[in-house]
Amino acid sequence: MTEELEEYILQHIDAEPEHLARLDRDTHVRLLYPRMCSGHLQGRLLKMLVRMINPRQVLELGTYSGYATQCLAEGLLRPDAHVDTIEIDDELEDFIREHLAQSPVASRISLHLGDAVQILEQLQCQYDLIYIDANKRDYLAYYDLALAHLMPGGYILADNTLWDGKVTDPAAHDAQTQGIRAFNDRVAADPRVEKVILPLRDGLTVIRKVSPSP
Repeated sequence: MTEELEEYILQHIDAEPEHLARLDRDTHVRLLYPRMCSGHLQGRLLKMLVRMINPRQVLELGTYSGYATQCLAEGLLRPDAHVDTIEIDDELEDFIREHLAQSPVASRISLHLGDAVQILEQLQCQYDLIYIDANKRDYLAYYDLALAHLMPGGYILADNTLWDGKVTDPAAHDAQTQGIRAFNDRVAADPRVEKVILPLRDGLTVIRKVSPSP
């Protein structure tokens, strides 16, 4: 993907809403690791996938700046549909809430801060769509957690599953790369799900649960 081709794509898809463009700019100026922000192209895809799936309950594991969160909420069609998003880093709370206050979809989003296992025990909810974009070392644990809280026929979207191409680099042995490889291997071998990896940005895996978890 060249810069010219990426710019061509951005010019030929739906425009980035102003409040999200502002959020993207602030993420790059004020936060560490701004590359973690989903951005224009992936944000429009997330919205489109939500429109296609038409979920009532959406869960996001890993809020970061809240860009993807707002895109997920933007795609909701049902009047009672809602997004629960969980972020473990409470230092991001002020930034996230500042931008949610400027968002037209804020009323459809509930921000939860803390450990995902504990929070999901409290929420006692089953989800139609779960988006995983959290610590890569723990992707296997997040996968098991997501399946346990996913309705049959529901979808998991997992970000960063190509991990800068490191998944095919035999010299890459860092914990994050190993976490992504283990996740990819587990998903590929799991008969309970259908799966496909999209080579978008850093890799996005679309997973459909076809049978209840044992």
